[in-house]
Amino acid sequence: MMELSEDDLAAVSTLRSAVMRLSRRLRHQRVDESLSPTEMSVLGTLARCGSATPGELARKEHVQPPSMTRIVAMLEGKGLVRRDPHPDDRRQVVVRQTEQAEAMLEKSRSLRNAWLAQLVEGLDEKERAVLREAAPVLEKLAHL
Repeated sequence: MMELSEDDLAAVSTLRSAVMRLSRRLRHQRVDESLSPTEMSVLGTLARCGSATPGELARKEHVQPPSMTRIVAMLEGKGLVRRDPHPDDRRQVVVRQTEQAEAMLEKSRSLRNAWLAQLVEGLDEKERAVLREAAPVLEKLAHL
């Protein structure tokens, strides 16, 4: 693996700081203020990955299984997920998002996209071109 140049390392530092600030600001653009960031993250994971057992969700979200059990119970109480019997193991359940969760997530995505689009409108055409070029690279970094 090749070493990064000083310019690359400076860009990494700038990128880290900018991504953290932007992420924090995006998290504040929420449809449902009653949900914690972790609860929103669990719903997002279910939307991206499909149904999962509480144990699988705990691993994906990097929380302890008892914590995930509480999170799922809270989400179920709000009508955002349901627990179905596991098809192969009757000792387990499979957590699925509800239509209410899907609608809320779509509304949240729309709100965040609109907020971000408003920021992008403030950029000049050259900056927008750079952003269009950088978006796939940032997406790749997010999934490495």
